[in-house]
Formats: sequence, structure tokens, C-alpha cells
Amino acid sequence: MSTSGLVVERPGVLTLIQDAGRSGCQRLGITTGGPADPLAFDWANRLCGNGPGAAALELSVGGLALSAEVATRVALCGAYMPFSINGRILPSWCSYQVNPGDRIEVGFARAGVRAYLAVAGGLDLPPTLGSVATVVREGLGGLHGTKLAAGDHLPCGDAGEGDCLRVPAGYRPVYTKRVLLRVVTGYQYETFDEEQQQRFFASEYRVSGQCDRMGYRLEGPAVHCELPDMLSEGICLGAVQLPPDGQPIVLMCDRQTIGGYPKLGSVISVDLAQLAQLPPGGKVNFAPISVEQARQVRMMATRQFQQLSPEVC
Repeated sequence: MSTSGLVVERPGVLTLIQDAGRSGCQRLGITTGGPADPLAFDWANRLCGNGPGAAALELSVGGLALSAEVATRVALCGAYMPFSINGRILPSWCSYQVNPGDRIEVGFARAGVRAYLAVAGGLDLPPTLGSVATVVREGLGGLHGTKLAAGDHLPCGDAGEGDCLRVPAGYRPVYTKRVLLRVVTGYQYETFDEEQQQRFFASEYRVSGQCDRMGYRLEGPAVHCELPDMLSEGICLGAVQLPPDGQPIVLMCDRQTIGGYPKLGSVISVDLAQLAQLPPGGKVNFAPISVEQARQVRMMATRQFQQLSPEVC
């Protein structure tokens, strides 16, 4: 593990170390974690020349300040947060050279909620159960199983100088306060009567103040199910649960591994990144999509990311 790296001067509202997530542990009741917006996370790493899933920082709301002890490159992608190095305001979705003594600052989000700060070579941390992804509820991952604090040391290697890259402007996501989420209906969908099904897809919902990496609680027309008491069962990423009050909950990357509420289906993974960028008060609509259509959407998104070459700054 590197003995030099980045020092946290100001930790921000909620800054977590994340990698691609902790797979293969749900049978133990341990969730996956990982980035809430994988597209922004992947781009931040790619702009730094990292392989997929390298450990980086997830900033919720912003407010981070770091000082560098190494010569390396950094990139900030995701929500629009004012970004500066040594006081010079810089565009995000680009990588930049930093040197020992430089100060990196990220302001508070003005569009979107979460941004990702990657460093060339990734953060050099020992994994816990195969991952460094921080899940605060379980006290796993990161430096000490929780959010960053002032004085924390983030180990990373000296990467020297290299090309600084940027995502072409036309391919950077635009974060709004309204999203359409596509849902693959599940086997419990037919237990909702037709009126309830139509209400769900015809209604607009509002993101409540109870939204986090575990789940997004929505407020709007209630949807009820006549399904009798059910046993708890495994829950997938994006599952749309309907608790007794009829207000949908979309489960995110820190979700519980089992649950006993009926589920209408699951939001496709491509759309969850948009939901993760919605603040409280943001508006949500749902639309049905078939498994085959969802597969095509996923393949197209993956192909576009792989085939799109970043530009040299």
C-alpha cells in the first residue's frame, strides 16, 4: 500500500471510497455497495487511465478539499460541482495534472447530486471481502467503514505526468430535476389489479427527503397490492417495492439483501444513474420495458462507452 497520496482537508457532506462493488456476498446478508452513478464513476477512472472499477471517491452534494503529496492526474465527473486546483476553476469531465503541494477543491452541487473524483492508478487500499466499497450501514470498506473525515490519508502512487483527457462535450450527461425510469415488470406484477398497474405508470412521483444510497422513497398516488403476507426474498438492484402505505421505494446500491414487500418490477440499471442524481423534490415517471428491450438498451450503452474515445486536452 502506498505511503503517500492525498490528504483530506475538508471531507464534504458525504464522501465515500467506492470501487465496482462487493460481489458474491449477498448470501451472507452483505450488500454490494459500489457507485450510485456507474457511468460518471467509469468515466472518471477512464480519464485517469485506470481500469474498470478502480477505487475512487464518491461525493454526495460536494464540499471536498484535498492536498496532494504526489504527482498524478485527477478527474471529476458527474454532478456539476465547482472544481478547482490551486484556486483555478476548471471544467469537470476532464483530467488534470496535480503535483505535491497542490490543493484540490470541489464545491457544492448545482446540478445533480453525486460526482466522482478519480486519481491515476486508483486509491491503493486493502480490500474487505474482495472490495474497498464503503457501505456505512455495514461498517465495511473505505478507510474505516464510514465517510471520510478531515485528516484522513488516501494512499495512491506517484503517476508522474501523462496525457490529460476529456469526455467529448456532446456525450456528457445533462442532469435535470425530472427523469423517466423504465421498469421491467416482475412475477408479482400480476398480483396488482389493472387499476393499480395503470395508476403506477400514469402517475408522477416526487423524490422524498428519505432518499439515499439504500433506496429512493417516492411520494405520489398510492399503489396497493392485495398479495397476502409474503416471505422475505432476495432483492435485486432497482427493485420497486410497495410498502403498506403504497408509496414506491426504488432500491439502490446499498439496498438490503432481502425484503418482504411486494414488488412491481425493477428499474433498468442504465436509468438508476439518473435517479441517483435527483435531489429531494425531483420528479419521477415510470414506463414499462420488456426484458429484451432492456437488454438492448444495456448493450447500446456499453457499446457507446467502449467505442467513444476521450479527447486529449
